[in-house]
Amino acid sequence: MRGDEQLQSGFVCLTSLEDVVPADHPLRAIRIMVDRALGQMSPTLQALYASRGRPSIAPEYLLRAQLVQILYAIPSERRLCEELAYNLLLRWFVGLPLGEPVFHPTSFTKNRTRLLTSAVAEAFFAAIRAQADSHKLLSREHFSLDGTLLEAAASLKSLRPLQDSKDPGQGPPTPSGGRNPDVDFHGQRRSNATHRSTTDPEARLARKGAGKEARLCYAGHSLSENRHGLIVACELTAASGTAEREAGLRLLAGARARRR
Repeated sequence: MRGDEQLQSGFVCLTSLEDVVPADHPLRAIRIMVDRALGQMSPTLQALYASRGRPSIAPEYLLRAQLVQILYAIPSERRLCEELAYNLLLRWFVGLPLGEPVFHPTSFTKNRTRLLTSAVAEAFFAAIRAQADSHKLLSREHFSLDGTLLEAAASLKSLRPLQDSKDPGQGPPTPSGGRNPDVDFHGQRRSNATHRSTTDPEARLARKGAGKEARLCYAGHSLSENRHGLIVACELTAASGTAEREAGLRLLAGARARRR
């Protein structure tokens, strides 16, 4: 017998976010570790806020939201807030109750200089690493270093010759009627010694492997222990031919210092 489609939705639904998330979902184990780390960071987070004034959005919400954005590769904070509005799994991980509205995307912008900084990220990473160390999951003998190039948010068209460069370089871009100016780089030699990006001056031209095109990048380095493959240290540097070796020595020295 064919069942009838219920076109009228129910008025009252008695449920909670705990009921809709499966018990064996991987985010449950991650949430336990994250909550323990944020509990240890509570004094650090408390020092970032004034003792008087209007209560702000809980920093734990913003930090969990940033983490879930990385885990699910959500491209923007505006898209993240849209996902939190209808994705019950992500809302549960962040900790937002069903009856509480999702915060505005500009909340990340306003808290970026205070909360979403490298110091807070390093403290969070250290708290997670301490949990792995307390369970004796970190090897202290053998390590592996891995490096990658992180493309900067700058176009090759933003490259301009340095003032003290002998290379005349390319003149100002010619207007083309669109948002992107027309720049002809054919026959022009560009290098980190002669050119800098006006959009991101700290980015450097780099490439991974022969035959690959050079792009404006940064160099990311991660040090992993070989027993379980857990990352114990990471660093972001300018891209150069010796950046990976130099960063590896620094990260290894820091790991040995923590061991002592």
